[in-house]
Amino acid sequence: MKNGSGGGTTRGPRTSATRQKLYEAAVTLIAEQGFSSTTVEEIAERAGVAKGTVYYNFASKADLFEELLRHGVELLTTELRDAAAQESARGGGRVDSLDAMIKAGLRFIDHYPAFSQLYVAELWRPNRAWQKTLMVVRGQAVAVVEDVLRLGVQEGEFSEEIDIQLTSAALVGMVLVAALDWKAFQSERSLGDVHGALSLLLQGRVGGSGSGRLGGPADD
Repeated sequence: MKNGSGGGTTRGPRTSATRQKLYEAAVTLIAEQGFSSTTVEEIAERAGVAKGTVYYNFASKADLFEELLRHGVELLTTELRDAAAQESARGGGRVDSLDAMIKAGLRFIDHYPAFSQLYVAELWRPNRAWQKTLMVVRGQAVAVVEDVLRLGVQEGEFSEEIDIQLTSAALVGMVLVAALDWKAFQSERSLGDVHGALSLLLQGRVGGSGSGRLGGPADD
């Protein structure tokens, strides 16, 4: 996984590159074997570093995994926010921004399928040491979608009746589940195919002509 490092400490390029190797090694091994079955020694070997290097960068295997989750979701959040901003700069409406975010989310999952599988799995596993961190970063990703929906309601593009919080979570969940299903069971489809199908759902055109306002009543 590229672009940046987890945690808030300022580190030099060399240390950041090492952490990047550890993230990539950990996400691959844990996706293959599970968290409990993956050892620090295996992570170090896969990353091509000494075992002590893992502990120099992270207090424990659990700390490494927690920072991996934070790092990955922050990358996703940045890509969603950038996609919405770029669409807005081009003069697109809020539904166009949401559509751009869907495509960005699919592209992220296409690039990082192992991380995406781990992230979704961990959301449904209570009592993990990193559950609080996971909820925080999950909220950050959903909040990006909430911001676009809220602006759309204020500007009259979306219905005032929509539940912004629930709709945001539903849109993020739709992208995650559809993308993982695509990667696991429909890999012959292109990213454009999957984006096109979700775009139709977003625009309310699955059952015919929509009302043109997200969350608005269907035409009679």
